[in-house]
Amino acid sequence: MTGAAEEADMTTDTYSGGLDGAVIAVAGAGGPAGRAVLQRLARAGGHVVAADADPERLAEAVDAARYDAGGADITGEIVDLLDLEASQDWAGRIEKDHGRVDGLVHLVGGWRGSASFPETELADWDVLHKLLIQTVQHTSLAFHDGLMRSPGGRYVLISAAGASSPTAGNAAYAAAKAAAEAWTLALGDSFSKLSGPDGPTAAATVLVIKALVHDGLRAERPQAKFAGFTDVRDLADAIADVWNRNADDVNGTRQWLTPQP
Repeated sequence: MTGAAEEADMTTDTYSGGLDGAVIAVAGAGGPAGRAVLQRLARAGGHVVAADADPERLAEAVDAARYDAGGADITGEIVDLLDLEASQDWAGRIEKDHGRVDGLVHLVGGWRGSASFPETELADWDVLHKLLIQTVQHTSLAFHDGLMRSPGGRYVLISAAGASSPTAGNAAYAAAKAAAEAWTLALGDSFSKLSGPDGPTAAATVLVIKALVHDGLRAERPQAKFAGFTDVRDLADAIADVWNRNADDVNGTRQWLTPQP
């Protein structure tokens, strides 16, 4: 019987990029977008490791995605991404268990807003700073070296159009999203500067949406048009496509999935 260490070495030797055989972590995987992304990546042959802070939501998303993907390789783990050490431990476990890590998809979300700019609650900023910025900081720092070691490492952040065109009532949300984008692009610059003469094999990119829509939301609001919204399945396809493109083509980029303001 092959030992775990030997299996990890074999996995590393046989992976050369793309999604087939890739080991991908998905942070904030407990919602409808997480379910769609888990299913899409697993159907393409990825070994998907999902994380969320909510045990019930995570279990439901993993079970549903595994069923939808025909029993594919999807596992779940409760991780406190507000804790840098916990994030680092998670990244280390994935690399130890699988021999490498080839991607981190950041789906951690959250929204706070107000009716007007003067009514903005600074407590909202405290919440959004943790959810939308600190989790990006912690996952990017935790996975940086592992993604550099992969022949096809990718870090994918989901952002919002409001980061580029903030409105009065969304000051805290837009500012947090803009900061998360800047942090992710800085990660991409690190991949470029630390790469060899042939250029980077790792890439960090931002996928920009207006908002997400899924079948459950359509059923709740049958008259709504959801103009400019991105279906979670289309988002999952766009995420998967990041592994189909060269690192140079996606590293340090913002990719718009909704009309650019």
